Amino acid sequence: MVNQKKAYLYAIAVVLIWSTVASAFKISLRYLDFIQLLFFASLVSLFVLFIVLISQGKLTLLKTYSKKDYFLSGLLGFLNPCLYYAVLFKAYSLLPAQEAQPLNQTWAIILALLSIIVLRQRITLKNIIALVISFIGVVIISTHGHIFSLKFSNAAGVILAVASAFIWALFWLYNLKDRRDAVAKLFLNFLFGTLFIIIIVLVTKVSLKPTLAGFAGAAYVGIFEMGITFVLWFNALRLSKTTAQVSNMIYLVPFLSLLIIHFAIGEKILTSTITGLIFIIAGILLQKSKANHTLLKSVN
Repeated sequence: MVNQKKAYLYAIAVVLIWSTVASAFKISLRYLDFIQLLFFASLVSLFVLFIVLISQGKLTLLKTYSKKDYFLSGLLGFLNPCLYYAVLFKAYSLLPAQEAQPLNQTWAIILALLSIIVLRQRITLKNIIALVISFIGVVIISTHGHIFSLKFSNAAGVILAVASAFIWALFWLYNLKDRRDAVAKLFLNFLFGTLFIIIIVLVTKVSLKPTLAGFAGAAYVGIFEMGITFVLWFNALRLSKTTAQVSNMIYLVPFLSLLIIHFAIGEKILTSTITGLIFIIAGILLQKSKANHTLLKSVN
């Protein structure tokens, strides 16, 4: 059923919420280390998705899935939330939010490259140009505009931020092949992912006694970055006349995020960050492959 007005309202809510998460990561990491944030945020998200699953009457779907389906959920759960957020949160702990957030946005261009490899799509001149443009953006942000010096602000953080984009793209590329109900499969991903995260907690012997501020930050991340926002996004796409009418709004997120980073965290937004982000988004828009379009339809 098409309800364009409601679709826009859902999409606007998603854009506003996702614009806050980079700041939420940095604020939470003042009180928690990245493994603590990973554990508590995933646990909260799992609870939220379980409530959504029950409220939508989809809990019985879990009984209909095969062992192969559960094995796939285990693999995808390892990628996301376990590996993806572990790498992403560590990147945020090393980099200013204004650097980590745009670098993570390169997932869309990485998705196009992975589609060429995994889906055996033909590489075109447009693919190459788009990659080069986005790569220039990455270098501009990572070097604070000193692109010829190639002296990165924090090399480890840059590598992790780009690696998180790679993991995210890989996860969603294989997730697209999974035709199960979106909420049910996301719940199973987080169920298995949380189990993997518990193993990490046990191995690292990290403390699970967060401060109230730390847990509040993790809860915010779990609810709005990992959990309920995906449901809102699915509703926006379902109610919209065309996918493009709402999916293109996602490109507002990184720019709004910079504003919130400035006012919420107090980071002075560098001209190089804005310039680099423009290059990254330009490369993504130039790419605009079928795989990217499908990904936007699936999540963000």
